[in-house]
Amino acid sequence: MLRTLCFRTLLTLLITVFSLSAQAALPVPSDGSPALRIQGSNTLGAQLGPALVEGLMAQQGLQSIEKHPGAMPNEMRITGRTSTGQRVSIDVAAHGSSTGFSALQADKADLAASSRPIKDSELKALSALGDLKSHDAEHVIAIDGVTVILHPSNPLRELSTAQLAEIFSGEVQDWQQLGGSAGPIHVYARDQQSGTYDTFNELVLAKFGKTLVRDAKRFESSEQLSDEVSQDRQGVGFIGLPYVRRAKAVAITDGESNPMLPTMGLIATEDYPLSRRLYFYLPPQSRQHWAKALVRFAQSAAGQAIVANNGFVAQTVQSVKVRATSEMPAQYQSLTRKAERLSVNFRFAQDSASLDNKAQIDLQRVVDYLQAHDKLNQRVTLVGFGDAKSDSARAQLLSKLRAMAVRRELLKRNVILREVLGFGDEMPVATNEGDEGRIKNRRVEVWVE
Repeated sequence: MLRTLCFRTLLTLLITVFSLSAQAALPVPSDGSPALRIQGSNTLGAQLGPALVEGLMAQQGLQSIEKHPGAMPNEMRITGRTSTGQRVSIDVAAHGSSTGFSALQADKADLAASSRPIKDSELKALSALGDLKSHDAEHVIAIDGVTVILHPSNPLRELSTAQLAEIFSGEVQDWQQLGGSAGPIHVYARDQQSGTYDTFNELVLAKFGKTLVRDAKRFESSEQLSDEVSQDRQGVGFIGLPYVRRAKAVAITDGESNPMLPTMGLIATEDYPLSRRLYFYLPPQSRQHWAKALVRFAQSAAGQAIVANNGFVAQTVQSVKVRATSEMPAQYQSLTRKAERLSVNFRFAQDSASLDNKAQIDLQRVVDYLQAHDKLNQRVTLVGFGDAKSDSARAQLLSKLRAMAVRRELLKRNVILREVLGFGDEMPVATNEGDEGRIKNRRVEVWVE
């Protein structure tokens, strides 16, 4: 209870400070139309999106903030009133990530919420709105882990991505084949419009050349899917981390990685095999003031506090003590004993040596953390990793070059590093057999003493 009260006090303070530092109040439509229209991901739109909207409204000084059901399930209207009594409304429709991009194209939304990156086909279809993969358009709001859930009585504790592909494609149909108790497997999955389904399909099914079994029970609602699995002893499904509820989450392995539960730390660094980013996509040429304000608010300290309070993983940088294991290289084990790892990994754009959009913002988050903890001068070690190469020496060189790329950016921000290390293809967090896994393994960790 005390922790909850402290959190609420902190959140109120953050929103108040943000409000006092805000620019002029956002414009209110005079014709009564919504000030902002958001469509897309159910993972985002069911709880987190509306909570961020309420936070923005509070930051803007609106009063009597309320949520009202929309015309259809998974739709709502959030309203508030200005100090002069003007009514402000924001509409949120949460029918799946793909519907957000369709709504942008049809001019039925100002902001698309997505639980997976925009597809090339969507990028092309929306090219008239600008480059939606650009830094100004693609905004990571939170980190989530696609969580595989079972009935609480199921004895299995871990599954590999290869086993998941066999389960959800229907090739493995009895739990006894996986070392569990005999009984038919009942498959539960998100619906076709869902970004959660798209992510699971890409990271699990498509990677192994599989498709979802035809008789899978499909759901638009993550909460409903989780509740159904928690009541079915033979059930298995996948949802976002905040929706585990009464079900049981299992650890996941991918390739040579160790089994990983969807913990906050492993999801924050995106090491967990089924970790994913949650996005707002805002057309770069947009003049929609409320949409721009919501993106800024979502990435602020107050917005990230709301992210954490809704069960997702915030992008706030924290230090974590890592326990050394025998599988780690000796030099890495030594580092774990004298330093702590920051809860962020720097990753690179696909087919590029450039840091991706999230990493560009994380640079400043790391600098702010180091400055606040007086660690700007020779207290930081960067550790680079890469995907497997035929030449191990080349893999080690490339991993160090990636760490040097981060070093250059930190130097521009007056951070003096202690050391830069490269460990090549050691300690993979994902299989190297696909692009997604290789991108995950091409990472740079930040350690502070």
